[in-house]
Amino acid sequence: MENPKLQVLVVDDFATMRKIIRSALKQIGYEKIFEADDGATALPILRDEPIGLVVTDWNMPRMSGLELLQEIRTNPKNQHIPVVMVTAEGHKDNIIAAVKAGVDNYIVKPFKTEVLKEKIEQAFKKRNSSN
Repeated sequence: MENPKLQVLVVDDFATMRKIIRSALKQIGYEKIFEADDGATALPILRDEPIGLVVTDWNMPRMSGLELLQEIRTNPKNQHIPVVMVTAEGHKDNIIAAVKAGVDNYIVKPFKTEVLKEKIEQAFKKRNSSN
């Protein structure tokens, strides 16, 4: 696992899904987890906290996960942060759009904790090799 002190931001409009992801992250070993209910709510957290990983949903009101990802990738302060998208959107076009926007990994719901752990590890490897 990467650094357990790393601060993680979970972005999903469903409180239940945030709780599931938070629980999975805690099982993996992450301790400091922030939550936001959409991309617009996530931006101030990204501005104010030293976030080291973002796990975001795709479909959310006000600002989607894809828009959030684009915002992260265009901000020099945040562009290094690994982003894992957890979504019900398994369409090839969506995956391609997310990859083009700079997502580090992609998980289709429902998922197991082991899959989340594996995808996060792959995301960090990808980020570290591209820096």
